[in-house]
Amino acid sequence: MTAQSTKILIIDDEAPIREILSASLRDEGYQVFLAYDGESGLQAIREIQPDIVFQDIWMTGKLDGIEVLTIARKEFPHVEFIMISGHGTIETAVKSTKLGAWDFIEKPLSMDKILIGIANILNFQQQKEEKALLLNKLRKSIALIGEAPAMIATKQIIARVAPTNSWVLIQGSPGSGKKLVAENIHYMSSRASRPFVDINCGGIPEDLLEAEIFGIEKGAMPGIERTKKGKLDLAAGGTLFISEISEMNKEVQAKLLAFLETHQSSRFGSTEKNENDVRVITSSGKDLDKEVKEGRFREDLYYKLNVIPFRIPTLKEHGEDIPVLTSYFADNVARESGYPKKAFSEQAMNYMLSYEWPGNVRELKNFIERVYILTPGDFVDLHDLRFAGLIDLNELSDGRAAENQNLSTFREARAQFEKEYLIKKIAENSGNISKTAEVIGLERSYLHRKIKIYGIE
Repeated sequence: MTAQSTKILIIDDEAPIREILSASLRDEGYQVFLAYDGESGLQAIREIQPDIVFQDIWMTGKLDGIEVLTIARKEFPHVEFIMISGHGTIETAVKSTKLGAWDFIEKPLSMDKILIGIANILNFQQQKEEKALLLNKLRKSIALIGEAPAMIATKQIIARVAPTNSWVLIQGSPGSGKKLVAENIHYMSSRASRPFVDINCGGIPEDLLEAEIFGIEKGAMPGIERTKKGKLDLAAGGTLFISEISEMNKEVQAKLLAFLETHQSSRFGSTEKNENDVRVITSSGKDLDKEVKEGRFREDLYYKLNVIPFRIPTLKEHGEDIPVLTSYFADNVARESGYPKKAFSEQAMNYMLSYEWPGNVRELKNFIERVYILTPGDFVDLHDLRFAGLIDLNELSDGRAAENQNLSTFREARAQFEKEYLIKKIAENSGNISKTAEVIGLERSYLHRKIKIYGIE
């Protein structure tokens, strides 16, 4: 925001104050408007909607400065007020700031203080606008894609849950988007400007998990020469997302339960309690209800976390979203890697719609990236999908599905498919390698190497 675009309103019943202050501010390049009492000032705020208001506290008329401030802050919370008075007291200064005034300046007015106050407000507003733009950009980048009924229901739950401070338990299959849901909850909440910190219980050794979450005191373990903050400390005021909580051992479960009940915790190796305002969101790929029944997870913690439970649908359950997800991931790959946008044939898309996608959305995302890397042209057909590894073993030719299901690795399954695919295509082209290479979109030399590798005659 520049000086020329900044609107400043002066409300004061003393004409000399209005004239001197307005002249000084106009010299600085600001747009300045004047009002002579509380009523005219309130009307001017409604008509002009200024960025900053300088307002006398004690004025003649029906409304004094405090009353105008009280009314205007409710109607126009984006307008900042600097209160001015020649008869100010600590009590009036405190009262005005509690009602939302930015600052309080005593008469006779100092232009240095006035200009510093304006500069501080404009800097704050600029930072606020930049933060809002960044948050909107971030929200778009983590948007949940899809309009299938299952996804609409998920979005509706997020919209209801996000504004609250309730604990949330997210359950769903691996790759279904549990972390993405947690991020949406955080960035749609009032904590959006505070940290989002995540920790995966399955990726940390059991004996180190407590220290990672709650921190560790200096000297509590060999080699720990200084106190280390835990994830709870790093997430202060924000959200801590604990994924795969089913892998958390019973000791840490007990300590987490105590924190959820008291908002207090202690670092590993310390008895001193620290209070922390952190919202906890958890997730699990395992059925926690089953884990509780089989004695591997604390029942009291499960019910504490399960205030707002919901399950993320598998990709198979919202398969109608595959075309729009494919387009979204393809746009991202093309933009980030510099590839031209590829078109998927109807046959290819139908095959993708019929595929099970056991790895859910994560598998689809990774597969689209692989297609872009392995497909040389701008058109993706069924053979390109299969070449990139999208193989339904039940559809393999020659009745060898059962045999291929016993292949131990993805690489072996892909190699088996490639060999069968190349034999079929070479036969279709009467053994002409150059023509086959052209038809399937491979370099002739690369095709020759594949023929040699698979021992195709």
